[in-house]
Amino acid sequence: MAEPVIASGAKKTNWSILLGAAFIMATSAIGPGFLTQTAFLTEKFLASFGFAVLASIIIDIGAQMNVWRVIAVSKMRGQDVANAVFPGLGHLIAILIVMGGLAFNIGNVGGAGLGLNVLFGLSAEVGAIISAAIAIVIFASKDAGRVMDRVAQVLGGLMILLTIYAMFASNPPVGEDVAKSFVPDDVGILMLPIITIVGGTVGGYITFAGGHRLLDAGIVGKENLPDVNRSAVTGVVVTGVMRIILFLAALGVVTTLGSKLDPSNPAATVFQAAAGEIGYKFFGVVLWCAALTSIIGCAYTSVSFLRSMSKTIDRNNSKVIMAFIIISTLVLVVVGRPATILVFVGSLNGLILPLTLGAMLLGAKNKKIVGDYEHPTWMLVFGIFAVLVAAWAGWMSLQGMANLWK
Repeated sequence: MAEPVIASGAKKTNWSILLGAAFIMATSAIGPGFLTQTAFLTEKFLASFGFAVLASIIIDIGAQMNVWRVIAVSKMRGQDVANAVFPGLGHLIAILIVMGGLAFNIGNVGGAGLGLNVLFGLSAEVGAIISAAIAIVIFASKDAGRVMDRVAQVLGGLMILLTIYAMFASNPPVGEDVAKSFVPDDVGILMLPIITIVGGTVGGYITFAGGHRLLDAGIVGKENLPDVNRSAVTGVVVTGVMRIILFLAALGVVTTLGSKLDPSNPAATVFQAAAGEIGYKFFGVVLWCAALTSIIGCAYTSVSFLRSMSKTIDRNNSKVIMAFIIISTLVLVVVGRPATILVFVGSLNGLILPLTLGAMLLGAKNKKIVGDYEHPTWMLVFGIFAVLVAAWAGWMSLQGMANLWK
């Protein structure tokens, strides 16, 4: 079993780090896929999709608080908790997360390139290289953690503000949305979108992004649990706010303005239909911010799962993160769109949450891992429910990929 990470630490509340951890998690979730997924599902389920969004936020909070609290009280990264629960499980999880993270990061780099293409007319490949270079500069700085926190906060805030503009411009039917968010037309058909967006918000590496950031910053131990709780909930709420705003903007475009979303880029249609050419440029900014922050969060968290496996990686953490970004960019530029095998590897992300969260729940009741800490029963129940939901999502994802390979 790996040695626990004992970070020096912050007895006083450091709100910048807490907010930074929340935004690293949130902006890791809010990537190019998040934008496309939300717009597409809104057009499909209309106002009733609001119910799926609210339900997913509740499930996400339960899953994330379980994970972050166990990391804090054990002072161990997620993979080390898993290895303590069952030897070798943490290494398996680390491999799956790095593989899935690489596949998703190729998509993130591509999304950043498309964002600069919309803004400046650069080729997607050149835009991807420029964006990757910016991410590398962040991790090359002497105080990479603090810079990463600040970039996540600023770009995350900018995304939300520009999407709010699109929302007001589209004039969504708020009254109908509020009503159907609590009483949808058909709860049954909303189960799949609920599962889908839960996986996209706290699946794979995402739910560990902020938890590992707090661990590295020394915000650990039972005495810091109130701060950990606030940061965990804030991360999910920021993600939820962004999804709600984009959902309302898309709903306004589809219902009030009567536009159909372009299936090849539904999120771009939302901004362009709502606010014309300036809206399309705003989409470019939002896409680039979403992609860049996801590149940062994905690379940071994926590599954090390798640090316990190699002292060399641990000592050269920033350099390995930069190498991860470079590899993602090279695959995108040389291969073009990720090959089918990369899509298949990315689909394994659906199976990572039940493995990781299941291991964390077992760790929460293991005194050798958490000492005299008593994990709340209600939180454990939330966690078990999230494991079941994620396992179903992973199974359906693999079935879909199996059909693709036939």
